[in-house]
Amino acid sequence: MKTTKDFDCVKMMRDIRDKVNSEIVKMDSAQIIEYFRKKSEEYEMKYGQQAKEANKY
Repeated sequence: MKTTKDFDCVKMMRDIRDKVNSEIVKMDSAQIIEYFRKKSEEYEMKYGQQAKEANKY
């Protein structure tokens, strides 16, 4: 029996990974570190918690 999925987490993970890869593909190491630092700060501002705390569970 086949069911249809409203949400596919594997597809979402692959889409996000592909998006990030396309944004950082031509960056050097320092630029990649800055990219993730900036994204971490944006996450903290948006959700009001540290990124490391959110991944705890």
